[in-house]
Amino acid sequence: MRNLYVFNMITVDGFFEGAQKWDLGWHNVDAEFNDFAIAQLDATGMLLFGRVTYAGMAGYWASPDAIKDDAQVANRMNAIPKAVFSRTLEKADWNNTRLIKTNIPEEILKLKQASGKEIALFGSANLMATLAQHNLVDEYRLIVNPVVLGKGGPLFAGTLGPLKLKLLQARPFESGNVLLCYQPEQIKTG
Repeated sequence: MRNLYVFNMITVDGFFEGAQKWDLGWHNVDAEFNDFAIAQLDATGMLLFGRVTYAGMAGYWASPDAIKDDAQVANRMNAIPKAVFSRTLEKADWNNTRLIKTNIPEEILKLKQASGKEIALFGSANLMATLAQHNLVDEYRLIVNPVVLGKGGPLFAGTLGPLKLKLLQARPFESGNVLLCYQPEQIKTG
């Protein structure tokens, strides 16, 4: 079964976006981060997105600016097969993208059971919460940026109940970012 990991950059105070949707100006990105991102994408066989993240990612990575500014990452993002989960989106135009409207947990399980490289969920806090509720996330990869926003979109706001995590890896970057990789553990109740 393929590993499904969540990847997000977050602030020290737990936000994955600023006060406005897609406020990502605080992202601490440099050559070391780009090397990490390229290696991670090379080990990834499918990208998953919710509707809002899909729109932002497709709008940026398929643009001439992304290809000019970061060709290696853009080429990978555009080539990797993708799935967007949305009840309201009518079509998915980004290269190699499949639109899935219903049965999210069942569809994710089918994707995990197929052969291939790892599956990644980028951004998409609402979809992440749904996957967490159905125990479909195998790993959380969070890059904590050395910034406090005070307000913004909390990454785990939609996750119901406690989520206990086991640390798999911690890696500091020269920029001050810290990669934290966690495996979810089953919570015993009652």
